[in-house]
Amino acid sequence: MPESSPPVRRSLFLHAPIRRGPRRMLEQMLALVDDDTPADGPRGPVAVLERRLAELLGKESALFFPSGTMAQQTALRVHADRLGRRTFAAHPQSHLDVWEEQGYNAVHGLRLRRTGDPHELMTAADLAAAAAEPLAAAVWELPQRDLGGLLPTWDELGAQVALVRATGAAAHLDGARLWEAQTYYRRPFDEIAALFDTVYVSLYKSLQGVRGAVLASDAATVEVARVWRQRLGGGIRDAWPLALAALVHLDTLAEKMPAYREHAIAVAAAINADGAARAHPDPPQTPMFHVHLPAGRHAVERAGQEILAEHGIQLWGRVRSASEPGRSAFEVSVGENAMEFTPDEVVGLIHDVLARAR
Repeated sequence: MPESSPPVRRSLFLHAPIRRGPRRMLEQMLALVDDDTPADGPRGPVAVLERRLAELLGKESALFFPSGTMAQQTALRVHADRLGRRTFAAHPQSHLDVWEEQGYNAVHGLRLRRTGDPHELMTAADLAAAAAEPLAAAVWELPQRDLGGLLPTWDELGAQVALVRATGAAAHLDGARLWEAQTYYRRPFDEIAALFDTVYVSLYKSLQGVRGAVLASDAATVEVARVWRQRLGGGIRDAWPLALAALVHLDTLAEKMPAYREHAIAVAAAINADGAARAHPDPPQTPMFHVHLPAGRHAVERAGQEILAEHGIQLWGRVRSASEPGRSAFEVSVGENAMEFTPDEVVGLIHDVLARAR
């Protein structure tokens, strides 16, 4: 039998299991219900979650999906069918393209117009060039995870959305990490969401739920999306545990996020002041940034496993390779786990990784 992984006692990684064990999660969920709480219907957890998120985002309606992949593909399919156009624009590092096996094409016959430089944010000029072909929609991922959590300025974002909408195309927000983005824009969630025709939010990333997603829009769009959810096998019964898990942190997450962002800024500043590695963006725009290391991916992965085995400390979810040989990077997404690490401690751990990776 394969050896089990060493236990994680502390972690910089947001989704480490130390605070997400079944017992703790179930206790938190039980605190939200009583003997009179129905499993479904208008008072059930799924309906409550949908109403709460529709209100937060300032949309007429919202719909639960078992995955963000299904939610986003559904939104794009609805926009494409409505406009009779099959092409949408998105950044080359969009989750839709990089992590979903091009499901937008295989399942829905849609085409992606990769827009902008893979290592930079999309610009209005990039979108204007993409719109030379009639678009069904354009997608903005806020923040752009694979760029270290970068975001356009509020004015840039507004100008880009206006440009796309002037062509008749829809604007869709990949808001999987919208709570992180809000700490940069410092505007109400409904003001951010108002820029977009459809908005997707994840229930298990920032919200630290179990799984699932919600798509919010006008009532007519949501009703068409409901049909597609059923066609794609997403109209699951008894989704109430997933909704409850998301509701656990819905009322408290927004107030914690500014502190997470400030801690990310402090950790990144310490890394860059030390100089052994480089944190980017500098400073972070959100509670997320990348740490770039002067060591190759395999050596860094081995060093991380040694630190985990010896100290029970997990530093990342995965290590990214780099185009330049002998370099790699990992993501820091600050949440409750990372708040336990002081900036100096993180710098010390990076030195430990690099010493072991030599």
